[in-house]
Amino acid sequence: MTSRERVRRVLNHQEADRVPVDLASTLVTGIQAGMYARLKKAMGITEGAIKVYDPFQMLAEVEEPVKQALGVDTFGIQLPTTLFGYKNENWKPFRLFDGTDVLISGHFEYDVLENGDIVQYPKGDRRARPSGRMPKGGFYFDTIVRQEPIDEAKLDPKEWVEQTYSLYTEEELRFIEDTSQYYYNNSDYALIGNFWGAGFGDIAIVPGPGILDPKGIRDPQEWYMSTVTRKSYVKEIYQYQFELQMKNLELYQQAVGDRIEVVVMSGTDFGSQNGPFISLAAYRELYKPLHTAMNDWVHQHTNWKTFYHTCGSIVKFLDDFHEAGIDILNPVQISAKGMDPELLKTQYGDKFVFWGGAIDVQHILPFSTPDVVHAEVSRNVNIFKSGGGFVFNNVHNIQSGIPVENLLAMFDALQANWSYQ
Repeated sequence: MTSRERVRRVLNHQEADRVPVDLASTLVTGIQAGMYARLKKAMGITEGAIKVYDPFQMLAEVEEPVKQALGVDTFGIQLPTTLFGYKNENWKPFRLFDGTDVLISGHFEYDVLENGDIVQYPKGDRRARPSGRMPKGGFYFDTIVRQEPIDEAKLDPKEWVEQTYSLYTEEELRFIEDTSQYYYNNSDYALIGNFWGAGFGDIAIVPGPGILDPKGIRDPQEWYMSTVTRKSYVKEIYQYQFELQMKNLELYQQAVGDRIEVVVMSGTDFGSQNGPFISLAAYRELYKPLHTAMNDWVHQHTNWKTFYHTCGSIVKFLDDFHEAGIDILNPVQISAKGMDPELLKTQYGDKFVFWGGAIDVQHILPFSTPDVVHAEVSRNVNIFKSGGGFVFNNVHNIQSGIPVENLLAMFDALQANWSYQ
C-alpha cells in the first residue's frame, strides 16, 4: 500500500499491510533537535542540516532519508509562523547547549543572560519584553509570564482573542493551498492539517509568547483559577474564539479541500498524571458544546478525521469525547492513571483512533534497557494495532536525553511487529 492508503484504512478502523507511522507531522509528534542529531548519527545519515521548525520545544524538521528509513507515512501541513510570532525563513546557525549545531529562523532574536540562560523575543522584536527562556544547559524554552496587574473592570474577552488569534490572511491561505497541492501530487504521504483552532484554553497559548504586550489573564495559574472564579470572562473568550475559528475552518477547507486526511483541532490538556485536570462538569459546560459544533462541521463538510491532543489521565472524558465527535486521540499517555493499553483498546478501540501510546516515555524509554524497550513497544503495538485504529508514534514528542540505543530499539520493535499478518 501507499502511505496514504495505509493511513486511510486504519483511520477507518481497518487493517492495512502494516501499522502506519508518524514522526513530526504535528507539534506534538516530533523529535527534539539534539536527540534528532544523535538519531541521525546512529543511523549513519550524515547529509543535511538540522532545522528547528519549532523554537519553543526545539523540534527538528525530519528529513527524507530518515523518514524513509523509519517508514514514516505522514507529512504535516504547517504554517511557517512559530509560537513566538515570527516566520521560519532566512535560516541562520545556532548552537544548542548540548553542542548540536542547528539552523533556526533568521527572525530568532535572543540574549544570553549573566547566569547563562537564553531569552528570546516575541516576533523577534527587541523592543518587547522577552517571552521565552531556556535555562542554562536546558533543551527547550519556557514561556515567560508577562502578567500585568489585574484590573477586573478592564478585562476584555474580545481584546484577549484579537491579540491571540486572527483570520487567515491571503498569504497564509495561499501557502496552505500550495503546500498541500505539492505534497498531495508529488508524494504518497498522508497529509495532516495543523489547524489547532479548537484549542480553547491551550496553556501554551495563554501567556501570549508571540504577542508584544499581552493583555488580560496571561498567567497560567491565574488562568486555571479563572475558569472557576472568572467563568463568564473565560466563556466569552471561548465564544469569540469559536466564532473566529469557525470562519478560519471554512477558509482552511477551501484551501486544502480533500487533500488532507486528518485535521489537528486542539492541544488543550484535560488530564493530569493521576486524573482529570478539570471536572467532567466543567468540560461539559465550557468545552464540549464548542468541540461538538466544530467537529460536526468537519464531519458534515469534509472527509477529514478530527485529531485532539490531550495529555494525562483522560479515561473519565472518553465517552464525552466520543459524543463530541473526536475521532483521534493523541498522545495516549499510557503511564498516566487508568490509561492501560488493553483497557483503552478493548473499551474504546471502535470509537477512537489511537495516535501514539507506543511506550511509557516517563520511565521505560529514557531509563530502561534496549531489551525492555523492545518488549514494551512490541506489546503495545500488538495491542493497539488489532483491527486498525492505530498510528504509531511516541507518547508526545521524542525528548532529549534518551539513550539512542533505546530509541533505535523502539523503532526496531515497531518494524518487527508492524505487520498485521
